[in-house]
Amino acid sequence: MRAAIEAHDAGADVALISKIHPVRSHSGAAEGGINAALGNASEDDPEKHAFDTVKGSDYLGDQDAIEILCNEAPGDVYQLEHWGAIFSRTEDGRIAQRPFGAAGEPRTAYAADITGHVLVHVLYEQVMKRDLKVYEEFFVWKLVEHQDRCQGVIAWNLIDGGLATIGAKTVILTTGGAGRLYIGTTNAYACTGDGMTQALRVGVDLEDMEMMQFHPTTLAPTGVLITEGTRGEGAYLLNSEGERFLKRYAPNAMELASRDVISRAEQTEIDEGRGIDGNVMLDMRHLGAEKILERLHGTRELAMTFAGVDPIYEPIPVRPGAHYHMGGVDTDVWGQTSLTGLYAAGECACVSVHGANRLGGNALMETITYGKRAGVHAADWALSHTTVEVPPSVEADTERELKQLLGRKDGERPWSIRNELAETMHENFGVFRREDQMKKQGEIVEGLRARYERVIVEDKGQVFNNDLTQALELGFMLDLAACMVVSGIERKESRGAHARPYDYPERDDENYLKHTIVSMEDGEPKVGWKPVTMTKWTPMERTY
Repeated sequence: MRAAIEAHDAGADVALISKIHPVRSHSGAAEGGINAALGNASEDDPEKHAFDTVKGSDYLGDQDAIEILCNEAPGDVYQLEHWGAIFSRTEDGRIAQRPFGAAGEPRTAYAADITGHVLVHVLYEQVMKRDLKVYEEFFVWKLVEHQDRCQGVIAWNLIDGGLATIGAKTVILTTGGAGRLYIGTTNAYACTGDGMTQALRVGVDLEDMEMMQFHPTTLAPTGVLITEGTRGEGAYLLNSEGERFLKRYAPNAMELASRDVISRAEQTEIDEGRGIDGNVMLDMRHLGAEKILERLHGTRELAMTFAGVDPIYEPIPVRPGAHYHMGGVDTDVWGQTSLTGLYAAGECACVSVHGANRLGGNALMETITYGKRAGVHAADWALSHTTVEVPPSVEADTERELKQLLGRKDGERPWSIRNELAETMHENFGVFRREDQMKKQGEIVEGLRARYERVIVEDKGQVFNNDLTQALELGFMLDLAACMVVSGIERKESRGAHARPYDYPERDDENYLKHTIVSMEDGEPKVGWKPVTMTKWTPMERTY
């Protein structure tokens, strides 16, 4: 939405396409806040924000992109406020900022613990105000590539059925992450990595695909997110012995260490038998009812609804869950990909501002700053070029492929393949990774992709054919899983979210201070490398 607003304001004719209603987007589930060095709670500046982000990324983040993010963040947050975002306030009326993991200063601006929900609605209001065309409930299946340019998309119309071709001079992918690759995930059912795979299939590289962040505090068994804001406000993590175990892993930052560090600590406690039914406990009782009701009311509601626990009186059981994909479509700092006319921004892109581990509060900020930048660049390109042409043959090929899929009579339905994929990814490509498990997972994914060739869609209807869209989403996820596993096997070190404690426990800057790049060649993922952009910070040991 931020990209569409910026492109429209730059003078372009813009439409939004979404497979779900825009305010149903998964950003609405972002809870904790949005990072900007406003300096309202401390002496903060964009340079400190940039350093924390670089260190948090385990030095895999591109420093030019990080500096742009941190420099533009304060202005972007004030703009959101002027558009009507209601942020929580300090006593003297300024935007309140809470401490967040791995941040040297309290810089996370928040609207209680429903920040994403507030921002999604504010942006949708701005889209409505500009009267932008929204193709709501159109499921994009393919990008149109013609004359070495991206010239639009082919989508399935969920409401009325049938394929729709929408031509455009530029296309910006903002489809979010792929958390549904894992059985335990904070992500909504819509997060199936569609845009990443669509780009991959027209020859655009994906970057750092092995880097999947596991959030330390998710409810079992649903995977519903419990915000880092609870720890920002002072909650403790306890093991079965009632001990604040993080003192053994991150003695200085404790509960506000970075996410990869805390998830590994929790998993280690659970594996060594100090968990409670596969969880550790998040204790916020000492914060008191008043603070919980004012700043964390949404979290209390989630805990009561999904775990039957009232955090005012008892601790919440939590465990690590797949949360955020640091990797994605390889782009430059304007969101441009290697294919002319195709852009990407947000979680589906890899600029890379997050490197090997994202800091909480930086994802919402990235969607705004890089959405805006991609929007203005894509509009500029569209306004200075004239033609759009979708050849009839492209439409005919897609129609034929669809007929073939719907016409298939014997095979298996998508759900069994999808469940196996999610369970095995969690088991073999989770918080900790071993060479033998990753190789095994590669074979499993290969087998699932072969089975997918015979997948059947039982519902042959036109209206709200979820059977069809789920089959297509499964295809997207299988391609991404293959890319993730090969990248993980090739990265023979431990960096950020990619932890190999059994064979390569250390970070290896000499050989692996570089991005993995994956392309599809004859249906198989091939791994290459790309240097990390360094501006002012050289890699140091990362401790919290």
